[in-house]
Amino acid sequence: MVVLNYGPTKREQLEEVAKEVRKTKAAKGTEVLKNGSGHSRLEKLLLQASRLFNSTVEYEDLILLALQLVCDAVTCQAAFIYRIDSHIDHRRVRLWARGDSDIRLLRKEHGSGVAGWALEKGTPLILNDPRSDPRYNSEIADQVDFNIENLIVLPLISRGKVFGALEVINKQAGEFNEIDRDTLLGLSDQIAISIDNSQLLREARRRVQEMEKLFEVGSKLSGALDLENALKLILDSTRELVGFDAGGIFLIDTAKNEFGSVYHHGYDSKRESDLHLKLDSGLIGWVARNGETAIVTDVTTDDRYVAVRENTCSEIVAPVAVDDQLVGVFNLESNEVGAYDLHTADVLRAFGAQAAMVIERTRLHKKIVGAQALEKQLEIAHLIQTEFLPDEDPQIDGYDVSGINIPSGEVGGDYFGFIDTGNGQMGLAIADVSGKGVPAALIMASFRASLIAEIRNQFTISSICEKVNKLLHDSVEPGDYVTGVYGSLNSLDHVITYSNAGHNPPITLRSDDSVTLLDKGGPPFGIIRSAEFEERSVSLGSGDIVFFYTDGVTEAENSAGAYLGEERLLELLKRIRHESARRICEIVRDEVNQFTHGETLLDDITMLVVKRL
Repeated sequence: MVVLNYGPTKREQLEEVAKEVRKTKAAKGTEVLKNGSGHSRLEKLLLQASRLFNSTVEYEDLILLALQLVCDAVTCQAAFIYRIDSHIDHRRVRLWARGDSDIRLLRKEHGSGVAGWALEKGTPLILNDPRSDPRYNSEIADQVDFNIENLIVLPLISRGKVFGALEVINKQAGEFNEIDRDTLLGLSDQIAISIDNSQLLREARRRVQEMEKLFEVGSKLSGALDLENALKLILDSTRELVGFDAGGIFLIDTAKNEFGSVYHHGYDSKRESDLHLKLDSGLIGWVARNGETAIVTDVTTDDRYVAVRENTCSEIVAPVAVDDQLVGVFNLESNEVGAYDLHTADVLRAFGAQAAMVIERTRLHKKIVGAQALEKQLEIAHLIQTEFLPDEDPQIDGYDVSGINIPSGEVGGDYFGFIDTGNGQMGLAIADVSGKGVPAALIMASFRASLIAEIRNQFTISSICEKVNKLLHDSVEPGDYVTGVYGSLNSLDHVITYSNAGHNPPITLRSDDSVTLLDKGGPPFGIIRSAEFEERSVSLGSGDIVFFYTDGVTEAENSAGAYLGEERLLELLKRIRHESARRICEIVRDEVNQFTHGETLLDDITMLVVKRL
């Protein structure tokens, strides 16, 4: 049993409300009695109860007030409240009894006893001899220090949905009756609404805290380049986000069909060998094969569980993956039954994407550091760059979308990508890293990883840019930066919402040949840590084209020292606007080659075309 400590109980207010309840109950039958103001005594009770509940929005304080109120209202010994949670097979019960200054936390299985019956039927129930009723079980009675002689239980309903139960226990004089039931019914709506609203507020606060923690953890991990150090940081950060009594990160070695590297904490060092499993072993093997999170509320009931420590009661195993590429798995174990739920899985899924990027970055870094020859380094850098570029153009109803990257003689840092965010939304990104060679390719990889991580968190466009900017600023050397544009195409509403970070403004060419430049946003990523970014939306009509490009296009230089320039590019786009998105990219590429007479490009050329059909 756990005891929660609370502040003042507001007993004076409760006693006044209870006094009104007793007056109401003393009324003859169900007759409505009027006071001087024209309100019935029950109405006055509800008004006073409303004022009481509105005096706090803190969840635990509100539960305590509600339990004390109903006990006084029907003069009973104790009362409890619990909420339904389909994610786990049991729930904590919050119980208050007369003489207690604190709430007790008990455990109750879902769907059991008279509370389970009332929830299923959606109706209240009075039992003045509960032990003779087949619906009654002693689950709560076994956890308290008094017998249960009689009770009333009723469902709690808010927004048309049953979300929990309220039960009062042991009438202090006589038996519970219909007046007690009606009194509780009158109060239950206010109790339910107040608890539901308080829970919504608590959930909102928790999500804000988790997002802040995820961002803080991402910043902490952004500079990790050594794999072992990165794994330690990841596991320590996981403990901050979720909590565990024993946990580990298991990295997959597909060549050997096993978990090749394991970093763990909380396991007996004498059983180290038991942690090195094949991909077909245990819960972690199941997750590695299926790519899905496994939540086990009681490990004794799951035959996939491999017993490595005696005290483990529950476990969660989650993929460490990004872009559907599985890098490894998290394995977290708790000494408490039912410690993890679907919300835990959501947090681990978001953090798993960040962790996978960090792990992959450390692996790439190790490869680069190990390369001895410049030629080998450039080859690796080129691999980094091309590996992260799209393999094919996306298929979007009502649109023709295509992108192309033509690398220069020396590996640069251009990037473009398509990110399907669901619900008819497609993320569009183009970027150009300062510098050339391996450093530029690494910065590009880091930028892309940060961008995808923040997009998965579903922030606004401006927030995504601000968070990516901070992460990049903290992970690159002074003077390094990235120009770029990130936008989201809503193919249902035909709108592109974007923010431009110091990049060449994409050209929106209308069907009437008018032009709009996508130039609103902020400075390049990585220069000013506290920079703010503006987002704008542009509607697309039939036949409109949006042309994204890097400066390798307009700064292509011929033998006379002249640049291709924006004017030539715009005139070309007007001539070829009726071509497909892919052909527009190819024609612009050919125009650059013809303008430079086939000379080696000094900079990468990257283009992305969005055309509404």
